[in-house]
Amino acid sequence: MPKIQQPLNSGFTAFATAEEVVEGIDLSGKTAIVTGGYSGLGLESAKRLSNAGACVIVPARDVSKARAHTADVPRVTVLPMDLLDRASVDRFALDFLLSGTPLDILINSAGIMNPPLFRDADGNEGQFAVNHLGHFRLVQKLLPALEKSSNARVVSTSSRAHFSSPVNFEDPAFRDRPYDPIIAYGQSKTANALFAVALDARYKDRGIRAFSLHPGAILTGLMRNAPREVLQRHNIMDASGAAIIDPLNDRKSVEQGAATQIWCAVSAQLDGLGGIYCEDCDIAPVAEEGATRGVQRWASDPELADRLWSLSEELVG
Repeated sequence: MPKIQQPLNSGFTAFATAEEVVEGIDLSGKTAIVTGGYSGLGLESAKRLSNAGACVIVPARDVSKARAHTADVPRVTVLPMDLLDRASVDRFALDFLLSGTPLDILINSAGIMNPPLFRDADGNEGQFAVNHLGHFRLVQKLLPALEKSSNARVVSTSSRAHFSSPVNFEDPAFRDRPYDPIIAYGQSKTANALFAVALDARYKDRGIRAFSLHPGAILTGLMRNAPREVLQRHNIMDASGAAIIDPLNDRKSVEQGAATQIWCAVSAQLDGLGGIYCEDCDIAPVAEEGATRGVQRWASDPELADRLWSLSEELVG
């Protein structure tokens, strides 16, 4: 087992909320970007960072909707960006760089889950394109601002769904194999975890540390494509359509689900660390055969992370 994936016994549990994790931490003068920061876990993270004093920028494809959802959150600025559109990502990043502002926290929380097959303009499978490649390009473009912070963290929201698939380097776009939305989602979440490993290895000496995490199974808009009967069978939704909250069995509220990504973004317990996958506000162990928790070796292997980095550079140009 790689020593880097050793739990810290952080003192937090699966019941911890984002508000509890950030309690007592002053982020005044800090700047954060939270993709997906106007709904679900992203919105909760934006709220908690803002309440701790940070200025938060929320890139959004639907700017009017995002502004409506964040209207009551202080120090939040919504700007246009579409993770599927290279030019849009580039414009957003360039505008931020031109402001001269150091970027202290970048939370890659936006994502899609289990849609019918679609592709981006370059032919990449949609979930891989949005969940991984869009964020990969965004981080690449924002590197100068992250370096200017000298103590930046990049947090990518992965998922235990990575158990369902490694990255298929021979056919990531499902051109020569049948499309399965669950496998495609799992592949994209493995990519999120490997991205953190590769990013941290390349830029930790420049003051950038990277983390990935599993937030828990949370009933949000992300699950819009999941049939009701599937959500009920997996004890995510009850018969009335309400979310089942059972943190010991990984079923969390939005407030609990956002806790780990906020912990990764701000906790002093992670100072000097990076390239790790977390869950329940702690470092997750590598999953042994038959385990249902932790991180799979195919999502934490540095060689696979390097291979993904090279593939991603090729695919985003």
